[in-house]
Amino acid sequence: MMNFKQRTLITGLLFSIVAVGHLSAANAPKLVIVAGKPSHPPRMHEFNAGVQLLVNCLKDQEGIDVHFVLNGWPKDESIFDGADAVVFYMYGGRGHEVVQEGTRRLKMVDGWVEKGVGLGFMHFGVEVVADQAGDQFKKWIAGHYDHMFSCNPIWEPQFNQFPEHPICNGVKPFSIKDEWYFNMRFIDGVSADGPSETEELKFWPILVATPSDDVRDGPYVYPKGPYPHIEAAKGRAEAMMWAVERKNGARGYGFTGGHFHDNWGDDNFRKVVLNAMLWIAKADVPNDGVASTVTKGQLDANLDPKGRR
Repeated sequence: MMNFKQRTLITGLLFSIVAVGHLSAANAPKLVIVAGKPSHPPRMHEFNAGVQLLVNCLKDQEGIDVHFVLNGWPKDESIFDGADAVVFYMYGGRGHEVVQEGTRRLKMVDGWVEKGVGLGFMHFGVEVVADQAGDQFKKWIAGHYDHMFSCNPIWEPQFNQFPEHPICNGVKPFSIKDEWYFNMRFIDGVSADGPSETEELKFWPILVATPSDDVRDGPYVYPKGPYPHIEAAKGRAEAMMWAVERKNGARGYGFTGGHFHDNWGDDNFRKVVLNAMLWIAKADVPNDGVASTVTKGQLDANLDPKGRR
């Protein structure tokens, strides 16, 4: 009987082969989605299951060539060859995959951006230590989660209005409980107030909501807080998802949700991320957004064997 690692490896390889065979003949943009190693209790930070679910949602989408990697940075980096966009859904902070091996990976990813490759970072993947990769993340996606500057409460924002942007195609107002990070360490000149432009890039706040005073007062997931500077900003709207386009055409997005795996069952939560993946790869986003359905069985598939905690 195959163990979990063998099953997930074979599943990933099989789907990658199918995707290449189906879409590469049309010279479609290549999207690579990288799932991080297991962490947290069951149905939280299910990076491997989440990535496979999102890939499955894109399997019938025309005009995109989708590949994925499980359990962290690929041993065979040739999967990145010719990529038009790369998305990272994974562990962050000092354990972030892009800051391992000294600066080699950071330089590799920076080289992609210089060539116009799009980047997406999701949930814990938007957090880096400022002195390790803060400058790079500000360049790539205009900002990052900064420990003790940003905060990570579990709350249920109301996303009621969206900018005119392809990532928002077909997305309807929704509300869902998640560990929505906010007060990101953004570059100067951008905010949740609306689209803006700096010398380096264009910026669009995609998912924006105003945390209540209770949310700002905590507790946060870690450290519990409250932080005085978070409380001092009561009444201010915050961006939980944003998109950028650099002057050289490289696109990117940050998405702070994705803590609870079952949230991928929400049509709008899922659609805004699927749309973003197409957009950063410069594939056409359907007028009504990416159509997909997810069953309970699909949500239960490919979960990491974390046991009970």
